[in-house]
Amino acid sequence: MAKSASDSPSLVPSRKLDRDMQSPPETQVVIDFDENRAVSALVGPYGQNLALIERRLGVVVDSRGNHITIAGSRDGCDAARRVLETLYGQANQGHELAQGDVEGAIRAVIAQGSLFEYDAKTAKPQFETINLRKRPVRARTAAQDSYMRALKRHELVFGVGPAGTGKTWLAVAYAAQLFERKEVDRIILTRPAVEAGERLGFLPGDLREKVDPYLRPIYDALYDLMDARIVERALQGGEIEIAPLAFMRGRTLTNAVIILDEAQNTTSMQMKMFLTRLGENSRMIVTGDPSQIDLPNGQASGLAEACRLLDGVEGIAQVKFTAEDVIRHELVARIVAAYEGLPARPATGKS
Repeated sequence: MAKSASDSPSLVPSRKLDRDMQSPPETQVVIDFDENRAVSALVGPYGQNLALIERRLGVVVDSRGNHITIAGSRDGCDAARRVLETLYGQANQGHELAQGDVEGAIRAVIAQGSLFEYDAKTAKPQFETINLRKRPVRARTAAQDSYMRALKRHELVFGVGPAGTGKTWLAVAYAAQLFERKEVDRIILTRPAVEAGERLGFLPGDLREKVDPYLRPIYDALYDLMDARIVERALQGGEIEIAPLAFMRGRTLTNAVIILDEAQNTTSMQMKMFLTRLGENSRMIVTGDPSQIDLPNGQASGLAEACRLLDGVEGIAQVKFTAEDVIRHELVARIVAAYEGLPARPATGKS
C-alpha cells in the first residue's frame, strides 16, 4: 500500500533534487511503497521509468529505497503520483513494466486531467483492458481506449492511422480473447500481398510459407499474447488460419474473428469482396495506414473508399489514430509527425 505526504516542511530534498531544481519546488511529495520487488520494477533498469516520468511531466523524481520523492509544480506532482501509484499496482500484481506501460499510464493521467480540476464522478478510473490468460492488455492512449471499446461493441471495426499505434496488436489481442473464451471457433488473418502482386504461385513452399513473410507482424502479436504451444496447435488444426486476401473470395466466414491488415493496399473490389464475407457470429477488424499505400499510381485505396462510404452505418465503427498515439518510442511519434507535417509533441521537463 502506498502512503504519500505533500507540501510537508519536514521533507528534506535529496541532493538530486537540489541539483536538478534551479529554484525551490512549488510542491514536494513523498510516497512510501511496501514491496521491494514492485518498487524495483517501478523504478526500472537504471531508473529509466522515473526518467520518462520526469521528461513527460516536468518534475524531478528521486528514489531512495522504498521512498520516492517528487518535486515540481502542484499539478505535475499530482500527475506523477497517480502515475507511480498506477504502475506500482500493476507491478505488485506481477506484471512486467515496459516503457510503453509507463507512457500509457502517463497518457491516461493526462487524459483524466488534474485532480484539482476534474470531476471524479465523471472521470474514467482507467483505460479499457483486454484480459488474456497470458497477461492483460491495457489501452495506453485515448484512441486505443476508444478502439478497444469499439471492438467490444461492434461487429465491424476500422482502425486507421500510422504505424506504431497498436492497431494490429490490439486487434489480435481482442481476437485472442474471444478465441480463449470459446466465443468464436477460429481466428482468420489476411492481408493483400501487393508486394508479390497477389501472385504467390512462383514463391517456394506451401501456402503458409508463401504468405508468412507478409503476415509476420500478426504472427509476432499472436506469440506475444498467447502461449506458443496453443498457437502452434491452433495453426496445425486450422483454428488459426493464415491466407492471402485473394483466397477469401466465395467464402462465408462464420463463428470467427477476421482481421484484415494493411487494408490500405486493397482495391475497391477487394475491399467490397472482403466485407461481404461476414457470416453469423463473426467479427471483422480492418486495419491500415492511408499514408503507406503501395498500390499502382492512380489506383484508389479500398480502405479510403470504405471509410467514406460506411461512415455512420449502424454496427460499424471507425477509430482514427494520429502521431500522438504512437507508442513504440517517443522518437517514433516525432518522426511520424514530421512526415505528416504536424507539429511534434514537445518533450516537457529536462532534456
